[in-house]
Amino acid sequence: MAKIQQKPRMTTMNISIPEELKDFVESQVATGQYADVSDYMRDVIRKRQEAVNRLRALIDEGDASPDSPYTIDEIIAQARERYLSRAG
Repeated sequence: MAKIQQKPRMTTMNISIPEELKDFVESQVATGQYADVSDYMRDVIRKRQEAVNRLRALIDEGDASPDSPYTIDEIIAQARERYLSRAG
């Protein structure tokens, strides 16, 4: 039997933002991609949460990896060389 997924219970949060950010949010809603300001803000927060989770996973992966035999200066120099060779 399929399990019916319930919508999460909503709560209210009031925020203060500058007029220019308010105008931007309203312009995003006006595109029709979002039902209202709350829908837009939920999407922004959800995307930020996903980005933070990805960053935490990368940090954990780095912590679990073996130490590099190179110094930070050597790593930066190697990255700079790769960048310059591609920018060519």
